Amino acid sequence: MASVSEDLKVPTPEGGYPGPTARLVRAALGALSGLIAGASALAVAELVAAAVRPEASPVNAVGGAFIDRTPPWLKDFAIRNFGTNDKLVLQLGILAVLAVFAMAVGVVALRHRPAGFAAVLAFGAVGAVAAVGRPGGGPLDALPSVVGAVLACGVLQLLVGKLAFRPSPAAEEADGTPDGTDGPPDGSFDRRGFVIVATAAVAASAGIGVLGSRLNGPGAAEAVASRAGIVLPAPASPARPVSAGAELRVRGLGPFTTPNKDFYRVDTALVVPRIDADSWRLRIHGKGVTRPLTVSFDDLLRRELIERDITLTCVSNEVGGPYVGNARWIGVRLADLLREAGVEPPSKGGPADQLVARSVDGMTIGSPVETVMDGRDAMLALGMNGEPLPFDHGFPVRMVVPGLYGYVSACKWLQDLELTTFADYDAYWVKRSWSQRAPIKTESRIDTPRPFAAPKAGVVPVAGVAWAQHRGIARVEVRVDGGDWHTARLAAQDTKDTWRQWVWEWRATTGSHTLEVRATDLDGYTQTEKRVGTVPDGATGWHSVVVDVT
Repeated sequence: MASVSEDLKVPTPEGGYPGPTARLVRAALGALSGLIAGASALAVAELVAAAVRPEASPVNAVGGAFIDRTPPWLKDFAIRNFGTNDKLVLQLGILAVLAVFAMAVGVVALRHRPAGFAAVLAFGAVGAVAAVGRPGGGPLDALPSVVGAVLACGVLQLLVGKLAFRPSPAAEEADGTPDGTDGPPDGSFDRRGFVIVATAAVAASAGIGVLGSRLNGPGAAEAVASRAGIVLPAPASPARPVSAGAELRVRGLGPFTTPNKDFYRVDTALVVPRIDADSWRLRIHGKGVTRPLTVSFDDLLRRELIERDITLTCVSNEVGGPYVGNARWIGVRLADLLREAGVEPPSKGGPADQLVARSVDGMTIGSPVETVMDGRDAMLALGMNGEPLPFDHGFPVRMVVPGLYGYVSACKWLQDLELTTFADYDAYWVKRSWSQRAPIKTESRIDTPRPFAAPKAGVVPVAGVAWAQHRGIARVEVRVDGGDWHTARLAAQDTKDTWRQWVWEWRATTGSHTLEVRATDLDGYTQTEKRVGTVPDGATGWHSVVVDVT
């Protein structure tokens, strides 16, 4: 047996060595020890984060750092495959990685405890560095990860200590050391002690987690209460009623106005901010600001409000994609606030050409000053489809600028507006290879029939939407199998800032067919056929679907 490895030695009649089964059981319990220690660390870190800020918790900090460093192609992949669940998938992925890492650390700690503890502390350091480096982060943000890592080491020490093999009775009798430190092991360990410590650690972690959740709750509860108490006043400049002709009654074609629950959400916030409108403030400052302003939510409610139907589009929207929606917004004209602060656009001698909007979660979005002050209905929105903004969509205040992709205009959870220049400052997405300026491109989409649908031969309605915000849609054309273009019937144009529905009656014949669509805007520009991805300033190309007519 001398040539057999230590791990595979089996018990001798005298009980000299533990067998493979005992070692496998011990290794499994070691992995469980690491998992329990990791869960304890996350629970106490959440509790400590309640005293610092939610963004300082390890999962949020590491997840946020990952998002910040995600290359554009990976971001597009996540949005394309997971949609608005991309952040949930990221959080679950982080937890899965932590679980695997924790189990591996537990197994390592069985053989060499210092190495296991070093791994735990190193991982805690990663969380601490990520938290401190987050927007608005400071030294205190490292505290949750550090405290969690130290606690994990303590729990791991207690658990793996109960898994130490006991020496054989013969060895104890020979050397008189019943403390389990000398002599060959006999394959047994303190199972009862392990169960007691593990149970206590799990119970304590659950209790700490609940406590942390409750301590984090009051701020969120206040925000929910403040939103529930808001009554939006009647706008001084209401939107005109949507005409019946703006919405075509075609099966498979969505509504003209997108319900709040269905409106797309694309942002980097792992934790949706819950802001109390009563304590919210907005600061306006920077180059060319002669009268810096700080306004409250009530200040905005008392101002002249406008109400407009405006279609928003995400730059991450692939050709034919879902990240476009139309809503009725109510808010304060952004240009009026800027003029009140003394701001002039560059065309009138103003020194600032970029308006940087900052969110409470640290996001920065840069918009052209000239654009937001050129007379369009750029606003600080307070309401969406007749109610205060939902938390997911920026409560209490967000920016809405017709004609610009969201990443250069639609800052949610707004708290700061700074006037600067494009030469002096690159906003969040510009640092990640996206363009500084991004007017929305003329696009169209086929909503029905769906890809790979099997309509019956005969008249088949082909319908969808087209958009060219702040320019408007003049014409939509459809073709089949690369043939001639056919002009679709357009719904009534609501405004040039909203999308436009269209339909074409196709006399379909049996077989497989490819349908394509293109739009022409009121400036005379017709969509290009050339397919280009979303980076750096939005996708181009004709949307197409393949159907099999029966």
